Amino acid sequence: MELKWTSKALSDLARLYEFLAAVNKLTAVHTVQSLAAAPSRLLEQPRIGEKLEEFEPREVRRILAGHYEVRYEIREPIIYVLRLWHTREDR
Repeated sequence: MELKWTSKALSDLARLYEFLAAVNKLTAVHTVQSLAAAPSRLLEQPRIGEKLEEFEPREVRRILAGHYEVRYEIREPIIYVLRLWHTREDR
């Protein structure tokens, strides 16, 4: 399997960094690094996340990384990171 980030997911990372950096740049860096690394565990266990039935027939799932939700789609042999956001955000 291969892991690819969509442009929306990368934009989400940048948006979260900007939001956090306004308060604490070091925290922003650590949070973004942690979020960027979180989906790597999917390479070993791609179906570890909760399946989101509302996206069927696509296989869209989600995992939590701390207080952040990461949505991804499995289209073998590629896992696409679709979006990510803080769980307190209204999404």
